Amino acid sequence: MMKHPNTARRGVPSRLGVLAALLIALAFAATTPAAAEESDTPAENGSVDLIERYGNAAQELMNQGMEYLGIRYRFGGNSPATGLDCSGLVQNVFRNALGLNLPRTAREMARLGDKVGLQDLKPGDLVFFNTMRRTFSHVGIYMGEGRFLHAPASGGRVRIDEIGERYWSQRFNGARRLLPDADAMLPR
Repeated sequence: MMKHPNTARRGVPSRLGVLAALLIALAFAATTPAAAEESDTPAENGSVDLIERYGNAAQELMNQGMEYLGIRYRFGGNSPATGLDCSGLVQNVFRNALGLNLPRTAREMARLGDKVGLQDLKPGDLVFFNTMRRTFSHVGIYMGEGRFLHAPASGGRVRIDEIGERYWSQRFNGARRLLPDADAMLPR
């Protein structure tokens, strides 16, 4: 049996992991269209609705993220008006796009959701890097096509970089999916 990634060392679900899962489930349940009830094939409509909701949530994250391009980096920053650090950017995007309040640090964010391999990244996934000689010291949002949005470092501005660039590929620590994976929930 596979251990769920949101479990503590002793097998007890972390409070943040459980809270994040509940918030995401509630956010998606609240957006379920009533049209599925009118269908002759509810299972098929449920699958289509799930895929549509995943796509809509990912698109909202991408749209919201693009609005932050060019905002200056500020260590500890959590306001677009005064500057953002990497986790402040991610917090703002998820809160404004989906109404989800994420933890403040990249390390805390790395405890949420499901682990995702580099080859399985989807738009909206969080990507983590070791940029300060410690794991999960930098976070960004995967945008698709090998690109991610992030607030890089002092003197920089929010931008999109290629995850395959040498600097980033050598420091890649892993990824987490906070949005429900529509493909995994489809009937087989």
